[in-house]
Amino acid sequence: MDMFDIIGPVMIGPSSSHTAGAARIGKMARLLLGDEPVAVRIGLWGSFQKTYQGHGTDRALIGGLLGMEVDDIRLRESLSLAKQAGMDAVFYNARLRGAHPNTVVMAVTGKSGRVVNMQAASVGGGEIIVQAVDGLETAITGHANTLVLSYLDTPGMIARISGAVAAGGINIATMRVSRAKAGGQAMVSLELDGGVQDSLVQALAALPDVYRVAYLPARSGKEL
Repeated sequence: MDMFDIIGPVMIGPSSSHTAGAARIGKMARLLLGDEPVAVRIGLWGSFQKTYQGHGTDRALIGGLLGMEVDDIRLRESLSLAKQAGMDAVFYNARLRGAHPNTVVMAVTGKSGRVVNMQAASVGGGEIIVQAVDGLETAITGHANTLVLSYLDTPGMIARISGAVAAGGINIATMRVSRAKAGGQAMVSLELDGGVQDSLVQALAALPDVYRVAYLPARSGKEL
């Protein structure tokens, strides 16, 4: 056990799960969108739903969407900063079955019109798990450099994707694949041993039947 396991992350409080974790969820949604958010609908479940204003969960989620880190003092003013930036944010009570008590569902729209739907949970100590992206199951924690690709489920796609990553000189540590149905929309998340250059992201995006590529850099040390 290290010191972080005892005292939690360096952050703007008051809660590592309701504030720091929420900021990380917002930041992850921004990275997956790959665009400047202009509108977001945020559904809160469980204890998030009951205490979000008192614990600053709403400010943390919006701050993360604006690109703020967990220790950024501007988190306290993120709602007003979002309005100044032209971001339209709506919060509502989500109804989820069997979900973690600190769960959020988000529909984020970017300037380009791109939309990302995400479900994630803050599981304690500032740690999070992204559980679904655009309706497809995943389990992204942010501990490793991660590539997330949405694509059409056609024969040979996984081989082409992994081949492109190997050609970039990067080892795949873990791979998680999910799909809506055979031949339909699919998603793969790749945890990597090394960092990713823009050239690899561009090469993956250029593959036939790939819709979207997002690169999620691992947070440094115990920070966001």
